[in-house]
Amino acid sequence: MVTIENGFLKATVATHGAELQSLFDKNAEIEHLWQGDAKSWARQAPVLFPIVGKLKDDQYTYQGQTYHMTQHGFARDRDFEIISQTETEVVLELQDDAQSRAMYPFAFKLRVRYALINNLLKVRYTVENPSDSELLYYSVGGHPGFSVPFIPDTTYEDYYLRFAPRKSRIKIPIGETGQIDFDHRTLAATDVDIALNHELFKKDAWILETLGADDTFQIKTDKSDHYVELTVSEGPYAGIWSSYPAAGDFVCIEPWWGIADDEQATGDYTEKLGIRTLQPKAHYTSRYRIGIF
Repeated sequence: MVTIENGFLKATVATHGAELQSLFDKNAEIEHLWQGDAKSWARQAPVLFPIVGKLKDDQYTYQGQTYHMTQHGFARDRDFEIISQTETEVVLELQDDAQSRAMYPFAFKLRVRYALINNLLKVRYTVENPSDSELLYYSVGGHPGFSVPFIPDTTYEDYYLRFAPRKSRIKIPIGETGQIDFDHRTLAATDVDIALNHELFKKDAWILETLGADDTFQIKTDKSDHYVELTVSEGPYAGIWSSYPAAGDFVCIEPWWGIADDEQATGDYTEKLGIRTLQPKAHYTSRYRIGIF
């Protein structure tokens, strides 16, 4: 475990999965990160790489070879190396090896940076293609779970989601097969506040197209001025999720640079919906930040 801290916040990160374990508001004395519960959801904030969501039949093909990979990829279950650390910042790295290449036949470096600046935790995922000649195909994303309720004497139903900018967004449903149904996208009324209740997630996650814009998602209650927000920088998709029917007192706000397979997926990794590419020796950085107010 690694702890970073400033005058406002204290964050704890595990080297296993480079997963955030705690985000503690020192002034209000509130733990904002879900602490996990095997009855509903045992994780806290996994890093999603090299896929986001679920592959059709948990497999894909690349250059004639079939590979198997479970939901959200393998990075969340691997040990990262700490490559730099200060009082307020830590950077962890995962590189390809024989174990990863059995599931994902690419050379890669994935660096995860957590940095505290005042009341913000800034998160950065940098994916690098170290190959001299091969194109890198990948997706990456975050999955932080926030404790709800976080104010004493309040309930889950006392909270709501607020979106900025206040506009409608495209919602992508999940079909009967468990894959997304991209052909039946609708508009979600994210121009108004959405009250939290566990029935909201009866059909699994809310998946929103954010179209590469900067979007802010807030968890608020009218019973306090204290709130949490997550701002995504240039993210094409976002997921909002909580467990159902085994309801947990949390909500995940998930910035995604990638998305699950849709029902029409061919299985060819190069044709995967939302797949990203990196030229040899190139890198790309995805960013989001969590604010405690």
